Order: sequence, then C-alpha cells, then structure tokens
Amino acid sequence: MAGIKELSPDAGPVETRAPEDEIEGDDEDDELEETLSERLWGLTEMFPEGMRSAAGATLHCSLSLAKTMYSFTRSALWVGTTSFMILVLPVVFETEKLQLEQQQLQQQRQILLGPNMGMSGGMAGMMPPGPGKM
Repeated sequence: MAGIKELSPDAGPVETRAPEDEIEGDDEDDELEETLSERLWGLTEMFPEGMRSAAGATLHCSLSLAKTMYSFTRSALWVGTTSFMILVLPVVFETEKLQLEQQQLQQQRQILLGPNMGMSGGMAGMMPPGPGKM
C-alpha cells in the first residue's frame, strides 16, 4: 500500500528524472548516424507494397513523359525556327528592299522637281491656279 500513497496527489511532486549516470551513459542514439536517403528509404517500409509500387510506377511515367515532352519541344522549336528562316525572312527582306527603293525614288523626285513636287507626287503643281485662287 505504500506505493499507492506515493502516487496519490496528496504525496506532493514526484521526481521523474533518471539519475545522472544513466543520462550520461545513453550513447546509443549518437552511434546511429544515417544519411537522409537512408532514412527516407527506411520510411518506405511503413507503406503497403501496393502503394509503393504505384508511387514507383507514377514516378517512372512522370519521368518518361517529361523526357518525351522535352524531346518534342526541341524538335518543334527546331522545325518552327528553320521554317521561319526559310519562308518568312526572305519576304521581310524583300519588303524592306522595296520600301527603301520607294524612299530613294521619292528623294530623287524631291531633288529634281523641288520640295513641293516631291510631296504631291506628280504634275499637279505645274497646272496654273484656278480663277478664284489668286
């Protein structure tokens, strides 16, 4: 009965610490040094085999899909870039060339016929003014 009285609330606070010699001698936890990958691998044992195999299959499919998408993206980018260079760039260069030629032709007209003639684009300045415009 002495044990029950020691545990009753009337007995006061009870010391639950281990003696000092047991605390200092507890070196078993220090010896167990494992890497993060070893610890994660050990944690896989708490899941059922079906879940582990499903997670492995999902990871494998995800990696395969990522590799396929990367390969497809590379190929599509190559085809798109080369097609643009072959089909569109020559048209852009020809358009720029035509605009440059038209600009040079307009500058030549402006030099030969005067500033007002080059802007009007023709012979309209050579006609005499109408009767009411004097």
